[in-house]
Amino acid sequence: MSIRRSSREAALQFLFQDDFKGFEEGSAVNIEQRFVDFCSLYDVQKKARPYALTLLTEVYANRERVDQAITKHASNWRLPRIDVTDRNILRIATCEMLFQEDVPPEVAINEAVEIAKRFCGPDSPAFVNGILDAVRVALKK
Repeated sequence: MSIRRSSREAALQFLFQDDFKGFEEGSAVNIEQRFVDFCSLYDVQKKARPYALTLLTEVYANRERVDQAITKHASNWRLPRIDVTDRNILRIATCEMLFQEDVPPEVAINEAVEIAKRFCGPDSPAFVNGILDAVRVALKK
């Protein structure tokens, strides 16, 4: 598995954990220390940590914009109704498409679909792909 894939998966697991706590106010505070604590409890490769922290920082700093992009393209789905894992995969990939210039949108989508295959149900990869492709198309405009 690539370092970037490991980073994305670590970010997903961190976000999943935080999402169950409700992304409470202040969750972006001390993100670096909270991630260090998270890494000490879970087996996160040292080389994967910097990019995972970058993704987490961007998700927290831009959560409103990221969630709006997802909601706009998730027809008939309110964000809270989207499965927690799917929702956080979408957040990570959308963040990559919006803020990581070195990651082509197609790569962000492919990685998200592959992670969905590993962590989600059988319908999730197609669901994730559909929403992210709509986000990608909107970004080209």
